[in-house]
Amino acid sequence: EKATMNAFATRFGTKLMAPALVGAASGLTLYHASPAFGTTVHAATKPAADLKSVRQDIADLIEDDAEKRGDGTSLTGTFVRLAWHCSGSYSKEDGSGGSNGARMRFNPEATWGANAGLGVARDALEPIKEKHPEISYADLYTLAGVVAVEESGGPTIPYRTGREDFEGGKSSPPNGRLPDADKGSRKMTAQHVRDVFYRMGFNDREIVALLGAHALGRCHTDRSGYWGAWTFAENTMSNEYFRLLLEERWSPKMTHNGKPWKGPDQFEDSTGKLMMLPSDMILVTDPQFKKYVQMYVKDEDLFFKDFAKAFAKLLELGVPFPSKKWFG
Repeated sequence: EKATMNAFATRFGTKLMAPALVGAASGLTLYHASPAFGTTVHAATKPAADLKSVRQDIADLIEDDAEKRGDGTSLTGTFVRLAWHCSGSYSKEDGSGGSNGARMRFNPEATWGANAGLGVARDALEPIKEKHPEISYADLYTLAGVVAVEESGGPTIPYRTGREDFEGGKSSPPNGRLPDADKGSRKMTAQHVRDVFYRMGFNDREIVALLGAHALGRCHTDRSGYWGAWTFAENTMSNEYFRLLLEERWSPKMTHNGKPWKGPDQFEDSTGKLMMLPSDMILVTDPQFKKYVQMYVKDEDLFFKDFAKAFAKLLELGVPFPSKKWFG
C-alpha cells in the first residue's frame, strides 16, 4: 500500500477505507479590514488561539465522527469543501470575496446552492469554536480543511491565522462565483472552470492540482444532486483520482440501484461504484489540463507539492495579511 494510505490507517483505522480498496490492497496576526468589506468583529484584545490544540481537536472530531458513522465516510472531504468554498468566492479584479469574514455563516452565502450541505460542517465545528473562542470562524473553517488534508495522508499545508469575522453577509460577493459541475458541453464546461479559477488568479497547472482534492469525499444526491465517491479511498489523500481519470473507462450513468438514473449527467466506472463529474472529465479531454494529470499520475510527490502551494494560496485570497506571500 502507498505510504499515504498507511498514514491514514495508522490514525483513523482501515475501517474508514472503502472495502473494495482494503480487500484489493493486502501567532495570530491582527488587523482591521477596510469598511468596504463589511463590519468586523475586532480581536485586538484577544489572546492568540492555541493552534496546536485547535488542530488536535479538529483531528479528533474527524476521527470520532467517522467512528460513529461506521460506514467508511467522514467529515474529511466536507471540511476540505468548507475551506474551499469559503475562499473560492474571491475575485482578483476588485479584491472582493474570499475567506476573510466567514460570511458563509450568513445569507446570502449560507443559502447558495453551491454551499448546500456545508451547514453540517459548520455545525460540527461549533463545539471547537466554543472551546477556543480566541480563533475566528474564518480561521477555524479554513484550518479545518488544512487539518483534513494533512490527517488523510496529504501534504503539509502552509497556514497562518489572522482572518477576522464579519457581523453579517452584506459584503458577500454575488452568487455564481463557485464552479459548476456542468455547463452543457465539454468546451463550455472547460471554459467555465478556467473563468472561475483565472478570476482568482490561478493557472491551468494550479487548477488541476486543486481539483485533485476530489480524491477526498463524495457527492450526495440531497446536496449537489450527484451521487458517489471519486475513489475507493475517500478518506485518503493521494494521486488516485488522477490515475482513475486516465486509466478507468468512464461512461454516462444510466441507472442507480437498479432503477433509471434521474439525477444530473455524471459518469461512472465499470463497477458503477465510482463517479466523475463533467468538470472532472474535462481534465482528460482538454489537452492543456491532461498533461498535468499525466504528470501527477507519474509523480505523487509532485502533486502533493503543487497542491500544498495552490491550496495555501486559495485559503489566503482576499485576506489582508501584512505581507501578501509568505511561502514558496
